[in-house]
Amino acid sequence: MYATAAHIERLKPPGRRAFLPWLFMLSGDVQALFKGKTPLPWLGGAGAAAFVALYVTTIYTSLDERRRHTRAPLLALAGLAAVTYALGIGYAGDWLLCFPLLSLASGIVLRGGKRPLGPVILALSGSAGIIAGFRGGASDSLTVSYGTILSGLVTAAILSLFETVAQLRATRQELARTAVEKERLRFSRDLHDLLGHTMSVVVVKAEAVRRLAPKNLEAALGQAADIEAVGRQALTEIREAVTGYREGSLATELDRARSALDAAGIEAAVRRSGPPLAPQTEALLGWVVREGVTNVVRHSGAARCEIEVRGGMDRIRLEITDDGGGVGSGATGTGATSTAGGEAAEGAIGGTGLKGLAERLSAAGGSLESGPGARRGFRLVAELPVDTEDPMEPEVKEARTA
Repeated sequence: MYATAAHIERLKPPGRRAFLPWLFMLSGDVQALFKGKTPLPWLGGAGAAAFVALYVTTIYTSLDERRRHTRAPLLALAGLAAVTYALGIGYAGDWLLCFPLLSLASGIVLRGGKRPLGPVILALSGSAGIIAGFRGGASDSLTVSYGTILSGLVTAAILSLFETVAQLRATRQELARTAVEKERLRFSRDLHDLLGHTMSVVVVKAEAVRRLAPKNLEAALGQAADIEAVGRQALTEIREAVTGYREGSLATELDRARSALDAAGIEAAVRRSGPPLAPQTEALLGWVVREGVTNVVRHSGAARCEIEVRGGMDRIRLEITDDGGGVGSGATGTGATSTAGGEAAEGAIGGTGLKGLAERLSAAGGSLESGPGARRGFRLVAELPVDTEDPMEPEVKEARTA
């Protein structure tokens, strides 16, 4: 079945010229006209010319995408039907072969399921069989009736199959394009979170080295060693992120956050309680810790930062608060809330990092809130279901498949 479908997909659909050779079915009638064997040959010749002209018009207009859904194919088909019945009733004989050609044209015009193809083909087949029975015999009736119904249905089925394959191909390309866009968005968020936090830590520790070098060389060397360690870790994380297999650890991010805050001269208070978390949940919360602490170090001007992780039976809650400048301090946002629906209110969470986090948590059934603290400073709260799948994993698999 798959080989057949692949073969069909490689084939080109029949064009307008592919249906013109069927007019040779009328060659016997045309010869009879020239030999004078047909009564009133001028009338038969006019009918044959009208049939050919209307048949070609019907085929060309119905296979033209710009004119397919206009009235032109239907009007041409109606004229073709009138000439076919006139020739069939008036001359019978080989002229009854006009009915299969009429049915073929009907299958082209009425294909697609939105027009009554079945009843029209049955009506043509039945009337052709009746006319052939009166003018010929039972054998002629069955032959003409069968040929009429078969030509219309087979033509419509073949054209519909090619159109369906074309639609499936277009849909597959669109899905692949969407998957690639989602993967690019995921990677851009990962890269922002990775480099944003890492470069902030490097800058803070480099400033600490500059301050400490004239006074305490040993402490300055310790900060320089930290810079080297952070750089090496960042290289490892970037390689893992590029391959799409990076999984963060909440405990590791909390340790890094404490180190970054200490290096920036900010008192860090980290508390964690609750049951062990799934790796996917820890990875998402690790991103929140990374982004939240990066914003505190960069923009808050705070003297103290508290990070608290509380786990319950159904949901896990992460809260980051500081006593710094509060609302309006750079990328920390403007004090809006992003809910599980993923939509931010007016004055939504600002900054690429927090917007990306809001999208991640929303996709996992969680929420992200940010705004001024109870007394002063800034507050960032993330909630997630205790057991959740990685919201980015389906996108990664989809993009790789595409």
